[in-house]
Amino acid sequence: MPYLEKLTDQKDLDASIYFEDQGDGDPIILIHGWPLSGAMWEYQVPDLIEAGYRVITYDRRGFGRSSRPYKGYDYKTMASDLHDLIDQLELEKVTLVGFSMGGGELAQYVADYGTDKINKLIFVASIAPFLLQTDDNPTGAPDDVFKGMEQNVKQDRLGFLKEFGKGFVNYEDNKDRVSEGQLNYNFQIAAQASPKGTLDCIGAFGRTDLREALKKVDVPTLFIHGGADEIVPIEPSSKQGHSLVKDSKLEIIENAPHGLYVTHKEELNKLLLNFLGQ
Repeated sequence: MPYLEKLTDQKDLDASIYFEDQGDGDPIILIHGWPLSGAMWEYQVPDLIEAGYRVITYDRRGFGRSSRPYKGYDYKTMASDLHDLIDQLELEKVTLVGFSMGGGELAQYVADYGTDKINKLIFVASIAPFLLQTDDNPTGAPDDVFKGMEQNVKQDRLGFLKEFGKGFVNYEDNKDRVSEGQLNYNFQIAAQASPKGTLDCIGAFGRTDLREALKKVDVPTLFIHGGADEIVPIEPSSKQGHSLVKDSKLEIIENAPHGLYVTHKEELNKLLLNFLGQ
């Protein structure tokens, strides 16, 4: 199995990053959300490959089949993982697609490494640019929301994740679109993740201000968000991101929850392919 080996002078930061590289053509890297893994892209990868793209998925440090270091769950470190993966695979003209927490890696990557190797950016139900409610970000979520998540992970991580998974897809409204089997599968992925990584990532996606980072984006950019997303509010995320990135596009999938990659996969895939083909 292919891995990116990250060795530093701090053993608590070292990581082995699992990735899959399939198909031919222009490269696309899919970056998963919290608390999942690259396996979440099961219904996007085949359509992208069949459309003629080279598709790369990877598991964020601490999640999926990647190793579980004790530290490094901040966006600068995680963006460096993405940067090193692009270097190892010698990629050029890459399209980056970030779902939910994964949108943070996109923004931080641009801030730290620029867009010389980037062709397009696609933010899907992304947390970027800034979820935390502050005086100058009034539509964000109060910090008590993230503190509550952190406390729940510390006290009963598995119980919290089990319930979180239902809200992820608005299960009561989408039983015709998502099965209990899919819920169980998502839970299994989340349950196997590093407890420390699961905890620390809440602070990363909940409190990292990426507004200045998004202002540096200078490549074609698309924001996609579900109109019924109850996990990531659209105002401080996709709508604000759209306003910060010049000439970007915003697509709202009506009635779609946060986990639209599975409940509204046909609609999402169509938007991805249309934007990639432009």
